[in-house]
Amino acid sequence: MTIRLLAVFLLFFSTTLSFARPIPTPPPLSAKSYLLADAQSNHLIAEHNIDEQIEPASITKIMSAYLIFQALTDQLISEADDVLISEKAWRMEGSRMFIEAGKKVPVKALLQGMIVQSGNDATVALAEHVAGSEEAFVTLMNDQAKMLGMSHTHFMNSTGWPDPNHYTTARDILTLTQALIHDFPQYYHYYSQKTFTYNGISQSNRNRLLWLDKRVDGVKTGHTETAGYCLVASGQQDDMRLISVVLGTKSDNERTRQSKALLDYGFRFYETKRLYAGGEPLADAKVWKGDKDTVGLGIAEELYVTYPRGQYGNLNAQIDRPKYLEAPLSQNQVIGSVKLSLDGKPLAERPLIVLEEVQEGGIVSRLIDSLRLMWEK
Repeated sequence: MTIRLLAVFLLFFSTTLSFARPIPTPPPLSAKSYLLADAQSNHLIAEHNIDEQIEPASITKIMSAYLIFQALTDQLISEADDVLISEKAWRMEGSRMFIEAGKKVPVKALLQGMIVQSGNDATVALAEHVAGSEEAFVTLMNDQAKMLGMSHTHFMNSTGWPDPNHYTTARDILTLTQALIHDFPQYYHYYSQKTFTYNGISQSNRNRLLWLDKRVDGVKTGHTETAGYCLVASGQQDDMRLISVVLGTKSDNERTRQSKALLDYGFRFYETKRLYAGGEPLADAKVWKGDKDTVGLGIAEELYVTYPRGQYGNLNAQIDRPKYLEAPLSQNQVIGSVKLSLDGKPLAERPLIVLEEVQEGGIVSRLIDSLRLMWEK
């Protein structure tokens, strides 16, 4: 049976009902695959070929950073650690931090070399420091990809060096980027750093949006001859954070321009709000045959929703659950769903859970409730 919570409707209709405004289609882009999504609601605002396997180039280093941040959080390593640079790390080609074999470099400096300068040498040095070898680190990368649900991703190295068996998708990159921003906010500041100098050599962050758009604070560029020019960008305006993934453009200018076009479109025509907190009651429901008369119902995690600007008053919230709840009920038991829609189109759905345990009542109360239920039904 479907019921509607009074509290939900008070939330939505306390604002004036708004009329739909036309939203233009997303800007046309030439990238091989791309997407624009809200980081909190996971709503896809624009997309193209997002499940097509592509070569990620140095976008790979987002996963490398994720594992290094995890090791720092778990105190397996520290930013003050001195890392002995191996000959393998020193010999890495492509983008480099210009570290030297046999010397010791602090983890903090290597992190900046990997993130700001996209140094392949710094990335391998960090991988070896965390896992003992780059090969062992790559195993961790693939294991973490599975844990995050990146079902169309496989890594062969820590840097993004071209390999036929090294691939991912725009959707999987979004999943990874969301996880990195959410799980390690204390380290995310590295992605907004514009320059880094090591060994007398100063290099600029290749993400030119850091200079062109004050909303942008990350994330990572990538480029090889076969992958083309790629950019994962993220920015925040007010309480809304967007992530764009642009893969396979023909030039640095194009990846920058197309990423900015997506972000401009999202910030201009959409907005995101947190509607409900996790673990807090959306309603109190009657319970039959229990040691309590009512129980709170809610959702496990906070719920954000993304919608066209000006349409907040037209959102529709609906709760589906059984008409009658009978004890026993366990905490976090799923008994229905919370659904959000706009103009009849679904926006989000979350399981509706019982927020506290309800045990069976005494024999007499159960008997009374059984008789009342017979009358109710």
